[in-house]
Amino acid sequence: MPAETLRRDAAARQRNAVALPPVSMSEEGGVRHLHLGTPWIQGSMRIDRPYDLALEYVQRMMAWLLFVDPDTVAERRALQLGLGAGALTKFCHRRLGMDTTAVELNPQVVAACRAWFRLPPDGARLRVVLGDAADWVRHPPWAGSVDALAVDLYDHDAGAPVLDSADFYADCRRLLTLDGALTVNLFGRRASFERSLAALAQAFGPQALWVFKPTREGNTVVLAQRTPTRPARAVLAERADTIRSQCGASVCCWPPAGRWRSAARPSSSSWPIAMAWMRSPSSCTACCSHCRCFWSCCGGPRNGRGGRSRR
Repeated sequence: MPAETLRRDAAARQRNAVALPPVSMSEEGGVRHLHLGTPWIQGSMRIDRPYDLALEYVQRMMAWLLFVDPDTVAERRALQLGLGAGALTKFCHRRLGMDTTAVELNPQVVAACRAWFRLPPDGARLRVVLGDAADWVRHPPWAGSVDALAVDLYDHDAGAPVLDSADFYADCRRLLTLDGALTVNLFGRRASFERSLAALAQAFGPQALWVFKPTREGNTVVLAQRTPTRPARAVLAERADTIRSQCGASVCCWPPAGRWRSAARPSSSSWPIAMAWMRSPSSCTACCSHCRCFWSCCGGPRNGRGGRSRR
C-alpha cells in the first residue's frame, strides 16, 4: 500500500471519527509536559536539555541498544509509533544519528512538538508521518527494515493501549530486521498486563520477551526480539559501559547500566515465572506478587501514558 494512500485513509478516518483531543502544555521545575485535553501527561522534555530522555520509562525503551553492536547503531533504522513529545524520535535522530521515522495520528501533536518540544524539521534521515499506526505496520515496503521499533500508543486519558492485539504485534514483528527489537510501554487504568504479555508472546514467542519491573509510576516496558538471544552477562555489561561512555556526557538522565541489567529479565513460557518480575515498587510493602496490585494498594497510578504524572 503506497504511503500516500495510507495518509489519505488516515485523514478520512480522522474526518469521520470523534474530534481528536486538543493539545496543550504545562511547565514545572524546568520540565515541559504535553497534554491531550486532560491532566494526564503525554510526554515531557527538560527545557535546558531538550534532546535528553526525561522519563525513566522512555530510557528503558532504549534497552534494545544492549542487544546490538554499538558500532552499528548509526547505520540502523528506528521507527516510533506514537510521537508523544518526540523524546525517542529526537534522541534516535540527534543523539544516535539513526534514520528515524515517527508515525502520529493527531496533527496537533506534530505541530506542538515542532513548536514547543524542539522536534527538528523533516530531512533526509528524519520523517514524521501523519498516519494510523494500525495501517502503517502493514505497509509492505517497511517489512524487514526496522531495527528499533518503539510502540507507545495511548488515547487522551491514558486508559489502555490503543493497539494491543496479537495480530497488531505480529504486524510489528514483520517490520523488524532479523536482529531488530520492539519495545512497548504498557500502562493504563484499564490495561491488563497479562493480556498484553500473552498477545506479545503469541506474536513473538515467549522466549523472545524481556520484561522490566514497573517504574514507580506504573509503566512496564517489554522488549520483544525478532530473533531471541541470551547475551552473556559480560557482553551486556560491556555494551552498557559503551552506551554510558558515548551518551552519558550529553544525556545526564541516561539510566545506569546496572539498572538496566537488574531491572530487565527474560520472560518465560511459564506465566507465573514471568509475572514474578512484575512486582510493585518496593515502597509499597503491602503489595502482593503481581503488578495489578499496584492499582489497588497504592491508590492507583500517578502518571499518564508513560511515567507521566497527572497534573
